Amino acid sequence: AFETGLNVARIWAFDDGDHKPLQSSPGSYNEEVFKGLDFVIAKAQKLGIYMILRKAKYVEWANQHYHNINPNIRNLTKDDFFIDSLTKKYYKNHVKAVLTRNNTITRVVYKDDPTILAWELMSEPRCPSDPTGSNLQSIDNKHLLEIRLEGFYRESRQYLGNISIFVFLQSPLPSTNKTEAEQLAFVDKWIESHVLDSNAVLEKPIVISEFGKSYKLEGYNLDKRNKYSQKIYDDVYNSAKLGGPFVGGLFWQLMTSGMDNMADGYN
Repeated sequence: AFETGLNVARIWAFDDGDHKPLQSSPGSYNEEVFKGLDFVIAKAQKLGIYMILRKAKYVEWANQHYHNINPNIRNLTKDDFFIDSLTKKYYKNHVKAVLTRNNTITRVVYKDDPTILAWELMSEPRCPSDPTGSNLQSIDNKHLLEIRLEGFYRESRQYLGNISIFVFLQSPLPSTNKTEAEQLAFVDKWIESHVLDSNAVLEKPIVISEFGKSYKLEGYNLDKRNKYSQKIYDDVYNSAKLGGPFVGGLFWQLMTSGMDNMADGYN
């Protein structure tokens, strides 16, 4: 990231399950994995890169984990992440564990670390409200707080009072049977509408936290990918020059050798 001139990186501060998890079960943490996160933050500090730490991903919960919390007794559904008291307690406990973590390398508690730019409450939530923002801010009121939405229009403005940054996902593209010019025009319009609404309605700055083109799509080539990326960054700069709310963009995703098993087409 440093060698490519990037100054913000977004990483996971969670991982549940069986394969090298950060948290193998509620409240049970793998210290070696946590030390890996310590190292990443310490290295970012040396390189002048700011970090966004994500706390959870709803789609992953919905697809994999909701049935693991006493499934025979609790009979949870995908939506219970937001309403089940025990599940919410587990989430809040995890937030506290991360925020109060003392970095074994820098000796700086995460909640006091200026290398951390923002906390991401959740990725791709499927609920218009999230009361955990105030819970996090009761532990740390220094860092920015964001929620990564997918850019859908929904009635959620009244629940965003604790959010510092309104982050939305990769801008959607129309079907690939559209010309490249039509696709780029669509992206322009999509971003313009979100920038205008973020400024006039939400009154929050926005970041597009994931964008890119998959090499798995028909007709893909590097020139098309680069033009698309340039369009996003041009929109960021044009908004910033005018004092607008569009304050940053993070492409998805930068990978290095040995990470082929995580390739999703956008790497």
